[in-house]
Amino acid sequence: MTARSPRFTQTTQGRLRRLNLATSLPPIVIAAVVLLYIDTHTWWHVVVLAPGVGAALVAFERWTANDLARVVLPCVIVAGAVWPLGVLLTGSPNAYWGVCAVGSLALRQVRRRRALVVAGLFSYVAVVGAVRLLVQRDDVRDVLVAYVLIPTGLTVLVAVMTMVGERFYDLIRELEQTREREAELAVVRERVRFASDLHDIQGHTLHVVKLKIALAQRLLLRDTGRAEKELRETYALVSDTIAQTKELAYAQRRLNLTAEIENAKNLFEAAGIRVRVTREAEVDARTSELLGQVLRETTTNILRHAQATQVQITLSGSGITIVNDGVAADRLPELRGLSALRQRVAGDGGELTVEQQDERFLTAAVFPPARVDAAPTTPGEHGR
Repeated sequence: MTARSPRFTQTTQGRLRRLNLATSLPPIVIAAVVLLYIDTHTWWHVVVLAPGVGAALVAFERWTANDLARVVLPCVIVAGAVWPLGVLLTGSPNAYWGVCAVGSLALRQVRRRRALVVAGLFSYVAVVGAVRLLVQRDDVRDVLVAYVLIPTGLTVLVAVMTMVGERFYDLIRELEQTREREAELAVVRERVRFASDLHDIQGHTLHVVKLKIALAQRLLLRDTGRAEKELRETYALVSDTIAQTKELAYAQRRLNLTAEIENAKNLFEAAGIRVRVTREAEVDARTSELLGQVLRETTTNILRHAQATQVQITLSGSGITIVNDGVAADRLPELRGLSALRQRVAGDGGELTVEQQDERFLTAAVFPPARVDAAPTTPGEHGR
């Protein structure tokens, strides 16, 4: 599996950790308390059995944090020592619980000869359980069932479930990395589109300028008036191209809002993000282009800075609202593009709002309704 990116480590890994702790830790703690209660008959039994339970809980907590390697060896040693002590000293058939839990989790740390290590874990549980026959020979059948078959069978079951669960989390990690790569690819596509727009502006212009200058050179001696006209047109064409290039660089080129919505929808879907577009009313034509710029910048920010799974785009008569999830709750990213657009929106009488609540991010551009100019007064009305 490829190396995980920092964004994955900070987001998906944290979510999996919280999910594991919330769903699995309480039942494990309850099971540990119940087993201790069943197997403990005097105070010193607690001293013998409690370290195995503690080792299992520590190993599980560190496993959810993806930090098991740091504590796995001492946990295995402690849990492994409790099982024979429970068999020989306290007569506890459930003392295997610690080594079962820690050993199953430790299997993920094994990279070579895993099958041999798995067989060793199962054999250790079975052989230590059979040692009970040294102190309890009167009922061989009960000893084999309580100390060998049940502990070994449950250890096999827990180990298999742990390995299947680990593979499930690996699959989630791989899917998350794939989604991140799709988001990066969507940003690259946006850059390619920008380059294509720049080529459309300048490529055509340069070709036409070349032809007009060549024509002016040929007409310079024969028809100076026509040559002068061609040079004026060339100058105007270059000036227009400079203006268009500046507008493109500052995301001020005339945009079609409908086309921008469709483009944003395609980019989000390509990145594996669910998108819902709601058109409550048609946008005022005077603000359509600026709203398209807000949508384009917001789309780029979501793809680059968020771990979004869903985006809601709402179009109303007064403006546009874009809401996405997957935002890290620690700090607000620096969004320079939206800061520049906020000034332009305010200059046109509108307001650009950027808010973050928990893991949801809202971007809204709202304009007041167009005012109807008052009817002009007639000259005769003045001075009355």
